[in-house]
Amino acid sequence: MRLAITCFALFLACSVSSFAQKAKAAKQEPPLNWVSPMANEKSLPPTVKHSTFKSASMGIDVGYYIYLPPGYEKGEERYPVVYHLHGGRPGGESKAVKLASYVDAAIQKGTIKPTIYVFPNGGPISWYDMPEMKNGMGESVFVNEVVPLIDATYRTWGTREGRALEGYSQGGRGTTRIMFKHPELFLSVAPGGSGYGSEKTIQEKDGYESETLRFLPIGYNAWDLAKVFAARKDRPQLNILVWDGTKCFNYEFNLQYSAYLKGLGIAHEFLSIPDVPHTATGSYDVKGDDIMRHHQKSFDTNRPK
Repeated sequence: MRLAITCFALFLACSVSSFAQKAKAAKQEPPLNWVSPMANEKSLPPTVKHSTFKSASMGIDVGYYIYLPPGYEKGEERYPVVYHLHGGRPGGESKAVKLASYVDAAIQKGTIKPTIYVFPNGGPISWYDMPEMKNGMGESVFVNEVVPLIDATYRTWGTREGRALEGYSQGGRGTTRIMFKHPELFLSVAPGGSGYGSEKTIQEKDGYESETLRFLPIGYNAWDLAKVFAARKDRPQLNILVWDGTKCFNYEFNLQYSAYLKGLGIAHEFLSIPDVPHTATGSYDVKGDDIMRHHQKSFDTNRPK
């Protein structure tokens, strides 16, 4: 009898543990939705709007937020564009669009000139291409569909000189890979809070970030892509700003990655944000103007006559 009770207790404990692990995993990995607007948009600037388009490659709707500078609707002027890639896995356009308030304030006070900001959706494993996953080509949808759509739909410059790319955390990782894979698309780039430690794991473990998550095994990481870019004889100029808060858990690896880029001969700036942990809005509270001005310098140099 005692043995039976003991076995039942062990069975119950294992069941509870298994349930807790599944519940934790479910909490950590929410289901993907390629359209993910905010529940309450009243806190956003009035010129922000949410929109969708039908993805040619997936046949489903994909969402994005866009911030249009004041006066856009009444004029004919064309504007440069900054694409901000959200964090989270999976994420959604609602994660990063709060930064539109910082952009609007910077334009209102003259810190930067009127600029369009786009906050797209990054897919199930944000900003990665996962060919074996249904509707899992986050990078390709952004590069091949979102960027051309924005140029065709809104009054942008429509040139590399008028496009900038930035992102935070998972979006910083995406920014880094995309800027080195597709340097013909963007001139000004600014990855922030990036998990370069995880990218290093992927590099060293044949594409595996963990036992259950594998990316493309050969070269699909921020470290190898930087090396390939550095070896290009025809590599185009990239105006790079790497940024992170000094209390962010990714900060030391951001320092290591900056040193790695220097060793490869890839020029860039590094922005340390004092006493800020892992938070995009917290980083913008302290140094957002500097991040936005980084893009503005490229735009000012290349502004159409």
